[in-house]
Amino acid sequence: MFGPRITQVFRSRWHALWWAAGILLTAYCSVPSTDETRQAAPAPHSPAAKHVNPWARDAK
Repeated sequence: MFGPRITQVFRSRWHALWWAAGILLTAYCSVPSTDETRQAAPAPHSPAAKHVNPWARDAK
């Protein structure tokens, strides 16, 4: 289903290197950069946003 079985990957040195490169590439692409995670700080005198329960029923 996911390609060669894990025991067959390490029978060859090249297969093991390709497998490791795939794992490292997956990790590299999965972790966001610091620019993407950095958010602007809220203004010091701005009112805080009120928490809204997403599971609460709407009052009519």
